[in-house]
Amino acid sequence: MTAAAPQPRFQDPAVFGRVAVLMGGTSAEREVSLESGRNVLDALRARGIDAHAVDGIPALIAALMDKRYERVFNILHGNRGGGEDGVLQGALEALGVPYTGSGVLGSALSMDKIRTKQVWMSEGLPTPKFERLRPGADMRAAARALGLPVFVKPSCEGSSVGVFRILAESDLDAAEAFAASYAGELLMEQMVIGEEFTVGIFGDLALPSIRIVPAGEWYDYHAKYIADDTQYLCPGLEGDDETAIRDLALRAFRAAACSGWGRVDVMRDRRLGLQLIEINTAPGMTSHSLVPKAARQIGIDFETLCWLVLENTLADKTLADAEVRRE
Repeated sequence: MTAAAPQPRFQDPAVFGRVAVLMGGTSAEREVSLESGRNVLDALRARGIDAHAVDGIPALIAALMDKRYERVFNILHGNRGGGEDGVLQGALEALGVPYTGSGVLGSALSMDKIRTKQVWMSEGLPTPKFERLRPGADMRAAARALGLPVFVKPSCEGSSVGVFRILAESDLDAAEAFAASYAGELLMEQMVIGEEFTVGIFGDLALPSIRIVPAGEWYDYHAKYIADDTQYLCPGLEGDDETAIRDLALRAFRAAACSGWGRVDVMRDRRLGLQLIEINTAPGMTSHSLVPKAARQIGIDFETLCWLVLENTLADKTLADAEVRRE
C-alpha cells in the first residue's frame, strides 16, 4: 500500500502571520513538550515563518489578548496544563484563534482512555478488555476479574507516565502505591501479547505504520525518549495487513471526533488480531518521535511536515486568496 504524500498548497510564509508555538506547560509531559516545541519552532523559522515560542497556556492567553499572534501551533502534551484535554481548544475557540490539531470534543475525548475505549466499543472497533478504577477501587479484585497479565495506567495521562506492567499479583504493590497518591481514574487493561504498532494520521490520510521493537521487555518512557536501541520498522506490515491497520487507525481517529493530525497506537494480538490502544492528538516531535518517521517514509521531511500541519489552521478563504496571489 503506497500513500500519496500531501503537498503544500502554497509557498508564501507570510500567509500564516505571527505564529505562537505553544510548548512546555505544567503537565507531567512538560520536558517532552519543550523538546518537541523547540524542534517545531526551528522547522517553521527555517521556512521563513514568523514563529515564536510560548511556554504554557496562561502566557499564550495573555499574548492573544494583546493580539500578538494570529494562530497557534499546539505542541503541548498531556492534560492539567497540557494542551490535549480540550481546555486549550475551548479557550482558542472562544477567542476565535485558529490552532493545530483536534477540536474540543476530539481532544477531550481522546485524552480520556476509558471514554475513548467506550466509544470504540460502541462502534464495534476492537480494543482490549478493561476495568475502570475509580479512586479507592479494589485493584486486586479488578485484576482477578480481567486475569493477569494487565497494564495499569492513568486514564488521562500520556508518554507512559504512571504505567505499571502487572505480571504477577505482587506487581500490584507499586501500582496501588501510585493509585493512593493519584487523584484521577485509572485504567486496568488486559495485556496484549504480540506486536506493537503506531499509525500517524494526517487529515484523511493514514501514514505508513511503524512497528516498534524495544530492546527491553516493553515500550516504556526510557525506550520512547532516551534509548537509542529501540527499533522502528516502517512500514510495519505489508500488503493487506498494512492496508487493514491503516484503515482501522483512521476509523478509530474519526470515531473519537479527532481531526487535523495525530497518532493511533495499535497492538496485534496473537489470537485476537489488531487491537486499538489509544490516540495521541498532539504527537511528539522529538528526535525519537514516530509521526516524523512515518512521514519521511512517503517523502515528507520534518520542515515540510510542520508546514503542512500549520496549513490546516488556514480557512478556505485564506487559502483561496493565497492561491490567487500566487497565480
